[in-house]
Amino acid sequence: MHLRRLCGDDRVLTDRVDLEPYLTDERDYFRGAAEMVLLPRTTEEVSILVRACAARGVRIVPQGGNTGLVGGAASAEGEAVLSLRRMNRIVDIDCESMTMTVEAGAILANVCKAAEARGCLFPLSLGSSGSCQIGGNIATNAGGSNVLRYGSMRELVLGLEVVLPDGRIWNGMRALYKDNTGYALRHLFVGSEGTLGVVTKAVLKLFDPPKGTTTAFCGLRSVEAAIALFSLARRKVPGLLSAFELISGFSLEETCRHSGVAPPFKEEHAWYVLLTVSGGVDDAVLRDLSEDFLGASFEQGLVDDAIIAESLAQSQTLWALREAIPEAEKMLGQTTKHDIALPLSKIAPFLAEAESRLLATFPDLMISVFGHLGDGNLHYNVCLPEVGSMGGDWRDSVADVVYSIVGQYNGSVSAEHGIGKLKGMLLRQHKTAVELDLLERIKASIDPDGQLNPGKML
Repeated sequence: MHLRRLCGDDRVLTDRVDLEPYLTDERDYFRGAAEMVLLPRTTEEVSILVRACAARGVRIVPQGGNTGLVGGAASAEGEAVLSLRRMNRIVDIDCESMTMTVEAGAILANVCKAAEARGCLFPLSLGSSGSCQIGGNIATNAGGSNVLRYGSMRELVLGLEVVLPDGRIWNGMRALYKDNTGYALRHLFVGSEGTLGVVTKAVLKLFDPPKGTTTAFCGLRSVEAAIALFSLARRKVPGLLSAFELISGFSLEETCRHSGVAPPFKEEHAWYVLLTVSGGVDDAVLRDLSEDFLGASFEQGLVDDAIIAESLAQSQTLWALREAIPEAEKMLGQTTKHDIALPLSKIAPFLAEAESRLLATFPDLMISVFGHLGDGNLHYNVCLPEVGSMGGDWRDSVADVVYSIVGQYNGSVSAEHGIGKLKGMLLRQHKTAVELDLLERIKASIDPDGQLNPGKML
């Protein structure tokens, strides 16, 4: 085969058994059908393979850790998966400039550990950190629990190296916090889901690790109280709030039941908030600040119960409950997930209206809600024990209701999971004609032949 001659036999997989790991889908919504997997070890090899595939009309699906939830790395017949997993080096850590250079296939957890070993912090925090890759994080503009303090992946990337659809290499590896020389090209590729280029390296921002960290878990009677608690936290611990997670009572109850972990409180509450306060002061000072803040929240009637973690182990246990929610949902039957964003002022009315409309039509549904309340990102997941009562298209019926209300409140149908193959039609329904025209013009100008990740996003 020509590709093997160009880069070596071990760079091209064609055996069905070898292809299998690259054809699976995290949510089992899509089944990949690529006939080959390309495994380059260098940017130059990526360039050679992309150019050779373009010359032969073979379209390419870039793939990172394959942990996405919208089919962004799913392949079709006649396509080739290009996996970056062999390009996984930590190239450089510059503690003076507070930057880190990594290859796109580097596992997120390894990147965080490497930064920590040098006394620095790379703050991206995801449940899939042990398997997701930096290139995929960049391609989807990953968010996670620390967005409130540090921003999403777009804010964490300073420079990129990208192989373009025609095989050319764009070297934008400038470790600069300020560069006002024309269009910020890196932003075209962050969040582009592999449709404009293959990210091969990145310069990432590093931060000083917090000197102290305090975790609290609160029980509340309403979403309105949780939003008011968030506003109070911003005033009482300004600049120190790094995470503020909302969890419904149903979600926590089911997670505790399926995991066997005791709930944090003896009494059940309608809603819960898990929050982290961290900064440049030690734990004792942060604990005092947190106690003052929570005391004020009790006085204002916002919180009915609260605990502050007494140790790192207890903090990890509380966060483990939050991270275990998706696994618990799998035990409830079939699930349809909605990764949405809303203005904070619209979250409570959205939840009320969505629940009312869904249960009026589909009374057997169970609704699990959790997410990053601080940045308006909710995971609105709907579970059904038995599909027979609603028919096979129940997911579409539920999605129509959820996304229509999201649009009504000027929200987003994708907050941090991307568009991929799953939400292409939703993008067209919820974007204006001008927005779609601009997106299509960008795609056509960089990838006029539709060479990269066809059928995704647009």
